[in-house]
Amino acid sequence: MARYTGAQCKLCRREGVKLYLKGDRCYTGKCAIDRRSYAPGQHGQSRRKVSEYGLQLRAKQRARRLYGVLEKQFRNYFKEAARQPGVTGTNLLRLLERRLDNVIYRLGLGASRNEARQLVLHGHFEVNGRRVNIPSYLVKVGDEITVKDKSKNSPRIKELMERAGEKTPPAWLEYDAEQAKGRVVALPTREQIDVPIEEHLIVELYSR
Repeated sequence: MARYTGAQCKLCRREGVKLYLKGDRCYTGKCAIDRRSYAPGQHGQSRRKVSEYGLQLRAKQRARRLYGVLEKQFRNYFKEAARQPGVTGTNLLRLLERRLDNVIYRLGLGASRNEARQLVLHGHFEVNGRRVNIPSYLVKVGDEITVKDKSKNSPRIKELMERAGEKTPPAWLEYDAEQAKGRVVALPTREQIDVPIEEHLIVELYSR
């Protein structure tokens, strides 16, 4: 399976915003973008005028990197969003939010989307009582996401379950701390998707 294996902090610096790719570290003084807020590389501190295409490209790259999606998969999400009724940009973000790894992260059962993805790949979660180890699995309204009984003995899973119980998930999700169970109660609205993405620029880029 193809995936990005480079330095995560460089991605945040390149996009100029925190993408929270390294979990707890992003909330400390060790966060790279707090120490060096300019882009990586020898030309990172140079001032260059960004073209309209450059703004659109950065919006797309920011969304891809935030959700951990590669180029071909992201383009397929866009095609699916364009086929659906409604606003294409909102449809795109809604599809990305419905990914199982993102839902695990939103529930607090992963410190970052990267960790949530790894936990899903290792088979620690069930959807409606069935083990699902596909991070891109799209949840539906009414789906229940639970931690596998065997996985509840893992020290890391225990820690994440405790932290999830102290966290308030977004309004389109519910979490039962006693049973370590999450539930999708609705599809997310644009107002409930708190990501630093200008989706209209992505639509403009793919409409060129």
